[in-house]
Amino acid sequence: MTRPRLPDLDPANLTPAQQPVYDAIVAGPRGEVVGPLRIWLTSPDMAVLAQALGQYARYDSVLPMALSELAILVTGRIWSSGFEWAHHAPLAIGAGISAAAVDRIAQGLRPDLTDPAQQAVFDFAVELHRDRQVQDSTYAAAQAALGDQGVVDLVAICGYYTLISMTINAFHVPDGQGPKLPPLSTPVTDWFRS
Repeated sequence: MTRPRLPDLDPANLTPAQQPVYDAIVAGPRGEVVGPLRIWLTSPDMAVLAQALGQYARYDSVLPMALSELAILVTGRIWSSGFEWAHHAPLAIGAGISAAAVDRIAQGLRPDLTDPAQQAVFDFAVELHRDRQVQDSTYAAAQAALGDQGVVDLVAICGYYTLISMTINAFHVPDGQGPKLPPLSTPVTDWFRS
């Protein structure tokens, strides 16, 4: 187990700049300040902006929860972000992504998705993360399934959870309770091709 790089935040000792950000997170839909959000409080001005984007990405985007959680899982797997996976794999299953699909994503394999919108989100998120671009056919499928605003929100979700995952990995945020991501020995560029 790798040790966290920053000490855990003590809510009783917040600075005047940290306190309102902490209170806003607790009062919002998350209800608690955990994982990377605790790290971000080290930079309260950044934390207030990032947590606001996160609230939109997770709770307020035009994507239904199942599609949002699917994009989050792809992002968590691409970054091998254990904390994100432990928290969002159960949410994805609860929102309607099959346990078998979640398991295949954990293994870096293409899941069998029968819902065209789920397939469009999966393909778009994978290509954007893995290939750093999206093919015209993949974009067209996502646009048909989600509309223009939905595609913009999908990119925002992928980007926000990349920031989350980078924070988790850079500061060694512990995984916490929940499913564990298996280590994969193949390079990321080979993931989700079969």
